[in-house]
Amino acid sequence: MAKLTVTIDGQAVEVEEGTSILKAAALVGVRIPTLCYLENINEVGACRICVVEVEGKEDFVTACNTPVEDGMVVRTNTPALRAARRTTLELILSDHPMECLTCVRNGNCELQALAAQLNVRAVRVSGATHADLPRDDSTSGIVRDPRKCIVCHRCISVCADVQTVGAIELQGQGFDAFVGPPANLKLAETRCVQCGQCALVCPTAAIVEKDDTDKVWTALLDPTKHVVVQTAPATRVTIGDMFGLPPGTPVVGKMVAALRRLGFDAVFDTDFAADLTIMEEGSELIERLTKGGVLPQFTSCSPGWIKFIEHFYPEFLPHVSTCKSPQQMFGAVAKTYYAQRQGIDPESIFVVSVMPCTAKKFEAERPEMNAASRYWNNPRIARDVDVVLTSRELGRMLKQAGIDFPNLPDEEYDEPLGLSTGAAAIFGATGGVMEAALRTAYELVTGKTLEQIDFHAVRGLDGIKEAVVPMNGINVKVMVGHGLRNARQIMEKLKAGELKDYHFIEIMCCPGGCIGGGGQPIPTDTAVRQKRIDGIYRVDAAMPYRKSHENPQIKKLYEEFLEKPLSHKSHALLHTHYTPRN
Repeated sequence: MAKLTVTIDGQAVEVEEGTSILKAAALVGVRIPTLCYLENINEVGACRICVVEVEGKEDFVTACNTPVEDGMVVRTNTPALRAARRTTLELILSDHPMECLTCVRNGNCELQALAAQLNVRAVRVSGATHADLPRDDSTSGIVRDPRKCIVCHRCISVCADVQTVGAIELQGQGFDAFVGPPANLKLAETRCVQCGQCALVCPTAAIVEKDDTDKVWTALLDPTKHVVVQTAPATRVTIGDMFGLPPGTPVVGKMVAALRRLGFDAVFDTDFAADLTIMEEGSELIERLTKGGVLPQFTSCSPGWIKFIEHFYPEFLPHVSTCKSPQQMFGAVAKTYYAQRQGIDPESIFVVSVMPCTAKKFEAERPEMNAASRYWNNPRIARDVDVVLTSRELGRMLKQAGIDFPNLPDEEYDEPLGLSTGAAAIFGATGGVMEAALRTAYELVTGKTLEQIDFHAVRGLDGIKEAVVPMNGINVKVMVGHGLRNARQIMEKLKAGELKDYHFIEIMCCPGGCIGGGGQPIPTDTAVRQKRIDGIYRVDAAMPYRKSHENPQIKKLYEEFLEKPLSHKSHALLHTHYTPRN
């Protein structure tokens, strides 16, 4: 590609043809302010905060989507530019509710930060076009507040282009424009999969996770409740972000200590249930391979992906594993096996999940997720998982309680649902479920020890990855996809008959897998995702057990309660069905 020379604020820099002014400026240490920009996703210049002067051009140009030209001379910090940016920001603020002190994004709001950066100390114009737009809290996972929307188009681009769902669009025109579902629908009435990627990129609080922290505080103060908590694999490398630790820092010991200080009666690990998932899902795959079941088998751990296939490809639901996600397996086991073993009334057990995901809130409320109620024949046990908190919600609770997270000692999970393996930890990264399943399936099928347990072919941030694993004369073909755009590509190949010789396919709804979930700390971008993935694999490498079937507590669970994978009791508690949706 051709090299071009551009001068930015008096500094010459050589860049490749097609490079934007914004990226060229960064190479010489100049950070042009932006508000709507998302690299490779939303480069539309909608907010016009990133305007610059280009010698020879009469009007300002937007730096985020204007490519450099050879010999171009750019100025980024003139009095006219500073005035233009402040005026544009004042116009945005004129229609924005000044609720910063009570806003959930206070201190982590790009609009607030930009106002400080541009030294905006007064708003000289006023407007109230969006003041009467209603708040939409119709879904289980996310809440829309269109009063706080600045029409940056980020959520639209992520929903349409990254996730290919298209649940929200630009409504109205000009100053009356806002973002929301078409035809004045509520979000719950659309094909929204509640993945929360829109909330992850929103610069303000126009889209946020539904806050359930008060429900947890109430349960913790209720002496009649035995409140237990489970923490998802990905949270062990993300909760630290909320307290200024570098992204990807493993903090599982501190997280356990913090949860005890909040007052939970037992602190357990969703990774235990991830090991259980591998036992069930791996056994299901082996059964399909040996008895002629529907192939390829798709993983079922990601609730956003499940809702996506229910909406867009319901005819292929028989391909999806019947296994519940680790979150839901844990809830069922906690209110049956744990209750029985500890002699606790299952009605009194209150299960809280700490998840990287807003769609997990939706999953917990699915009507079929009440296995414990059926097991005990007790309708008062309404749900297997009572409350789901995102990583962000837990971070807020810890701050509210005044817990000095970075300086806590490392503590261990409680037994019997706290022991896990490295295979379970990597569930948090794209390709992790596949790799964990292969570690166990290989040994169950061949009866041989798998010496090389790191499957690098299914790791990394490539959108779709493939591998072939020989097992007892069968070349097991596997595929991994993350992000629903890639999931759609895989499903279209399945529809076209191109995947007939594949056996197992992992799909995660969110880019990067759960480490990039919609409930994770903000910001979450490609660089942050990679650091979190690296952290996950460091956790795996340090674990004493790295294969799910080696977990001694999982072995005991089957010996004492479940009997064997795919037993009648396992099916009743750990497996489920799916719902075609229009």
